[in-house]
Amino acid sequence: MGYALSGAIAGIRGWSMGQARDLKPPSQVSEIYGSLAFNDSVQQARLPKAVYQALRDTITKGSTLESSTADAVASALKDWAVEHGASHYTHWFQPMTGITAEKHDSFYSPTADGKSLAEFSGKELVRGEPDASSFPSGGMRSTFEARGYTAWDPTSPPWLLMNGNSATLVIPTAFVSWTGEALDKKTPLLRSMEVLSRQAVRALKLFGVPATRVTATCGPEQEYFLIDRTFYFNRPDLINAGRTLFGARPPKGQELEDQYFGAIPERVLAYMAEVETELYKVGVPIKTRHNEVAPSQYELAPIFESMNVATDHQMMTMETLKRIAPKYGLACLTHEKPFAGVNGSGKHVNWSMGDDLGNNLLNPGATPHDNMQFLFFCTAVIRAVDTFQGLLRMSIASAGNDHRLGANEAPPAILSIFLGDMLTDIFEQVEKGGAKSTKSGGLLDIGVSSMPKLPRDAGDRNRTSPFAFTGNKFEFRAVSSNQSIAYPATCLNVAVAESLDFMCGELEAAVAKGTAVADAVAGLLKTTVKKHKRIIFNGNGYSQEWQKEAAKRGLLNHKNTVDALPELVTPLVVKTFEKFKVLNERELHARYEVSVETYNKVINVEAQLMTLMANRYILPAALEYQRQVAASVAAVKQAGGVSREGKKLLARLVKLVDQFRVQTDTLEKALDHTTPSLEKHAKYMRDKVVPAMVRLRELGDQLELMIPHASWPLPTYREMLFIK
Repeated sequence: MGYALSGAIAGIRGWSMGQARDLKPPSQVSEIYGSLAFNDSVQQARLPKAVYQALRDTITKGSTLESSTADAVASALKDWAVEHGASHYTHWFQPMTGITAEKHDSFYSPTADGKSLAEFSGKELVRGEPDASSFPSGGMRSTFEARGYTAWDPTSPPWLLMNGNSATLVIPTAFVSWTGEALDKKTPLLRSMEVLSRQAVRALKLFGVPATRVTATCGPEQEYFLIDRTFYFNRPDLINAGRTLFGARPPKGQELEDQYFGAIPERVLAYMAEVETELYKVGVPIKTRHNEVAPSQYELAPIFESMNVATDHQMMTMETLKRIAPKYGLACLTHEKPFAGVNGSGKHVNWSMGDDLGNNLLNPGATPHDNMQFLFFCTAVIRAVDTFQGLLRMSIASAGNDHRLGANEAPPAILSIFLGDMLTDIFEQVEKGGAKSTKSGGLLDIGVSSMPKLPRDAGDRNRTSPFAFTGNKFEFRAVSSNQSIAYPATCLNVAVAESLDFMCGELEAAVAKGTAVADAVAGLLKTTVKKHKRIIFNGNGYSQEWQKEAAKRGLLNHKNTVDALPELVTPLVVKTFEKFKVLNERELHARYEVSVETYNKVINVEAQLMTLMANRYILPAALEYQRQVAASVAAVKQAGGVSREGKKLLARLVKLVDQFRVQTDTLEKALDHTTPSLEKHAKYMRDKVVPAMVRLRELGDQLELMIPHASWPLPTYREMLFIK
């Protein structure tokens, strides 16, 4: 332990004396932004006009990409990449592992004269062929059915990965099996965006808006922890599980609330600056950085983009955070709950819809009570979240997020919508047959004559809400820091598309019978709000009263992943996904199996790690300290004295060590469980293994507080969270 602490301090000193001195001022963002991305400006400059227009039609209108266009794009893309030093390209995809995957192929092929030539065809751009049986597939692929394809996604710009002495062209792709079934997270996301666009355009036509395409937009925030790498490498649990399985709470945690928005430490700020520079180069629009609530916790956030591009950029952001950290002697932790007793990390997904005329469909305007189009789309979201609350809860379920949700730092597991005072008032009036509100923000007078009056929003914010309206968008706050946003985004798109489909059908039927559009909308909003208003809640989501109230309202409360996952394969969800051709029943059941199996594997890995750490780290230290105390008591006795306090300490220590040894054996035996049923095994892991892990941690943390610091074999929270 002494070595770990001294190593961390030496690392900080070495960084501050060396690397900080060598840091260069950051480049102007305008000079570097998008410099490593094959974005629209590069495409326009390098592609023939007809090819460029055909590609833009594919991106903006969904037109079919012809092979001749693909060949021309591939040639320009290869030339651009090679000019930047790239020797390889990769089809970058997002399998159901939750992370990204890539296989690098060289541009260069040998020629007859003993040289080489860089070649890249439209066929190579459009399609790759990884081994589909080596990724999670939920039974859709097996070893003897290994063929899978990566398919180029033209809507997401290719970019260059610069890493040391290599440069690689990264081509965002979807991943499907030889049978055409989706094996990834991007394919259903793209399908869901198409479905949402069709239904939203259908709704806009009823309001006389000539839009032809609607894009789901997204701005995902990212919370993460940074600790010194020396500590990280001395914690087997952080290396293999991403979170601490043992660790007593420090005397000071986040109680003083002095971390949030505090001054960013020098080393961390230098790290953030380089992360942002690298992300700017590939076109990720990072906007915000700050200290988060927990010590050593931070956040960065981008501005809005198309949901598909935002998903790719979010995965790139996580990879960049982890890739840059070692240069500063740091380790980046994106687990939902790496440290017990302090806040965990989320990934708030800010979601909205925009049409191709430049309008945000969730912008209430200056007088939202008169904005029937806004009220229509907002009502559709309310109906969607209520109808598909189980699906949305499932979309953010994981073993890691089980530690975070509802822990007085993150939204509860109960799905509800926060609208704020003004919108809630408006929808109450809608239910009564009108749409008026006297509530407004007005101006905020701070009470200092030299300071201007501030425009005030019409409603406060609610950090306990899992799904909150925040001005012109909804914020899905329950999404976890470690997951791809593609899954919850897909589920949200499908839920809202189904809601729009239903409401458009009702309106079209009413108009066909001769009802005026305005009257039909007013009537539909009234009945829909009345039926689904139970999902609206503006109060304290952490309170016990809300738990009881939610139960009375009939809202779901899936407190853990095992309970939440079956929501993916309910008849309503299967019917809806199949209706819109986003995922078929086989693809949904495959994802359910992958999720259940992942839960089982995560708990199994963590439990095995706990027994390893107990037997090889904590028990030896505890037994050695027990020997030292016993020797001290015996020495006092031999000298003719009586060590009463020593005997008490020894007795307490012996009892605690024995309990720890017994509980270690209990956990180890609990892992000896087999059943052919994934679901039964998951319930067993939840009901038997997880409680055994909790009890073992309690005992281990008590030992940490007894054993001398110099003898404790693991970096403690005191060091990891506060040495920066």
